[in-house]
Amino acid sequence: MKIGVVVHGPEIVDSGYAQKFIEFLEEYGDVKARLGGTMGRTAVIDAHLEDRIDISKKLFPSQSVDIFNQEKYDVIFLINYGKSSVTGHAFGYKVYNNCQDQPPLIQMERPGEADGSVVAWRNDLEELAKDISIKMGLVMVSPDEIKEALFHEEPCQDVSGTVCRKIAGVSPDENIFVNGIVIGKSNSSKVSIIAKNGIITELVGGNLKQHGVEKLGVINLEKAIIKTGLLRKSQVKPRIIRSNKSKHKFTVAFVNHAAEDIYKFKNVDLVVTVGDDTTLVAADILYRFNIPVIGITDGDIDKVVEEGFKTKGSLIIEVNAGRDDIVGREVFLKLFNNQETIEIENLENFKSKLLQIINEVNRNYKLK
Repeated sequence: MKIGVVVHGPEIVDSGYAQKFIEFLEEYGDVKARLGGTMGRTAVIDAHLEDRIDISKKLFPSQSVDIFNQEKYDVIFLINYGKSSVTGHAFGYKVYNNCQDQPPLIQMERPGEADGSVVAWRNDLEELAKDISIKMGLVMVSPDEIKEALFHEEPCQDVSGTVCRKIAGVSPDENIFVNGIVIGKSNSSKVSIIAKNGIITELVGGNLKQHGVEKLGVINLEKAIIKTGLLRKSQVKPRIIRSNKSKHKFTVAFVNHAAEDIYKFKNVDLVVTVGDDTTLVAADILYRFNIPVIGITDGDIDKVVEEGFKTKGSLIIEVNAGRDDIVGREVFLKLFNNQETIEIENLENFKSKLLQIINEVNRNYKLK
């Protein structure tokens, strides 16, 4: 039997269950695993599992499932460790409904918890799912139970040009991410996002962060990737991948509010980041590759990871509130010539030029 495994999120890897489950499935057939999502990559690297779980491409979970289905795998497992069974099952429901051609999908959710479960998203997989649930000590949950739990309340009231999306399993005082950007914080357990003509206008049950909405821009709310809480809550020992960089020129990259794309810069020498949370996440990821960052921030941090690491030589520049984007645009224009990456000969000269540009735009900056 050809078995595909889609690994989602850092928790399933940090808990050790990703490796355990992949090894367990080898009793049933030939197993291939790939990541679905972005934040799990760092966890895979820290766990030395990049040769076992394919992290070479940035794919949504449904895309990873579709690839296995197109490759004619007999069964595909989606393994996840949500912060609650509600969020985990809502995630599985969304993934399955975003997939093409009703793939042979079984979900394993929160295996280390009392409410850990197995869900056969297609009826013909129930026997296999039940066998696995018994062997792993997990409960069977049916898709019908999940649909009933998710949709037993009245749906959001939509009006012309307006889209409303309810968020399952939210707790008060959690960050609300849309496509990787924090757009607000919950203040209740019932949260809905309202968008009009692709622009988020309201966070029902929470406080909207207008600066985040501006960074996000126009979106398809129905298809958007929504997360709540911390991107990675495990406290882990990061793995450092050393490289032998000895060259006369240095490659510098620019990242503006898009930390989830940071892996494509794992071979550069320095990264300039814009935004507090972007800097925090990017620095933490790049720490694994021994790459320093220069972060342009304004003190508006949402704490999106439990603990962040920075490579020696990193520099955080805090400008006036709300000015990080303005300063970032000037640096991108004048120093990077609107290019994502540039080559330089001297890192210290580059830093001096950057600070000179920042001083012209925002004199009262702080170095951290």
